Amino acid sequence: MQRKICNMTNSLHLFSPFTLRDITFRNRIAVSPMCQYSCEDGFASDWHLVHLGSRAVGGAGLVMVEATAVTEDGRITYGDHGLWKDEHIAGLKRITAFIKSQGAVPGIQIGHAGRKASCQLPWEGGMCIPVDKGGWQIVAPSAVAFNEGDPVPHALSKTEISDITQAFINTARRALKAGFEVLELHSAHGYLLHEFLSPLANHRRDEYGGSFENRIRLVREVTDAVRTVWPMHLPLFMRISASDWKEGGWTEDDSVKLASIVRDRGVDLIDCSSGGIIPHVKIPNIPGYQVPFAERIKRDSGIPTGAVGLITDAKQADDIIRSHKADMVLLAREFLRDPYWPLHAARELGVDMKPPVQYERAFAKQK
Repeated sequence: MQRKICNMTNSLHLFSPFTLRDITFRNRIAVSPMCQYSCEDGFASDWHLVHLGSRAVGGAGLVMVEATAVTEDGRITYGDHGLWKDEHIAGLKRITAFIKSQGAVPGIQIGHAGRKASCQLPWEGGMCIPVDKGGWQIVAPSAVAFNEGDPVPHALSKTEISDITQAFINTARRALKAGFEVLELHSAHGYLLHEFLSPLANHRRDEYGGSFENRIRLVREVTDAVRTVWPMHLPLFMRISASDWKEGGWTEDDSVKLASIVRDRGVDLIDCSSGGIIPHVKIPNIPGYQVPFAERIKRDSGIPTGAVGLITDAKQADDIIRSHKADMVLLAREFLRDPYWPLHAARELGVDMKPPVQYERAFAKQK
């Protein structure tokens, strides 16, 4: 069900359509991928249908499924969503079909947790679970633990790296069969692809470590490999941590260089987050604190960007788009508080955005 959107005075604004390849988003508002930790054996459930479907009903242009494991041991927790086997596809088809029926675009983020895998659910403490306590072997570019006292990860061999790249290919192929129209590669927040990028986690001395060109090798290879099965008419996103917020780590300059490289390899938008590679890093927790990353990467690399991080206010979000700081805004916690945020934002900004007919009486202007 498409929503009617009127024109605002500025040609570019929060509710203007946005086209990447053959996909047009009805507005610039996206539901950021948020782990629900509510799966069994990686399977989506009715929780996911309601959680994601309600945000499509609420008017989002893009609804992204949470970080989805490409292998069983690539999960953060045993409650993570997965797409490592064909049996996962059927349940997701129901979700993507509903999202599309409400006029939104269904997207999915795929990744591997690396050394941050094998953990308890957040509400159970979130601590790393050792193998002898029911956990599983964690892997990383180097045998360096994430946190003091955590199990030391197994340093991946070149053969194992190749196997993980193949897992990304297989998962992308399943995502297409499940009906998704946007695919995002998770290269942020201290998970495996980010671990290869950052000198703080990657201490390798082979062609996957050391220089910038070597540390980005796996991200390049995964991007190229996924593009062999993800159709050229569908957008490919990449989420990165634009800065490690730590001296000696991945930097904003590195992010601009990487964005320019993957832009030419089939990536259509950089989803700009930050941090996560090491614990106890001080990050300025203020509204829009990551927007400058999206603005600079967009300006200096020429690739569209998404801004994320404490974007909560309609005028704030609209200003990000109007001032060309980013091409989309991705909301997380604000969408948890308000599934109908786009409808409320439209009213605040004076946009004629029609709710589903079932909800019209709740949004009708009072006489």
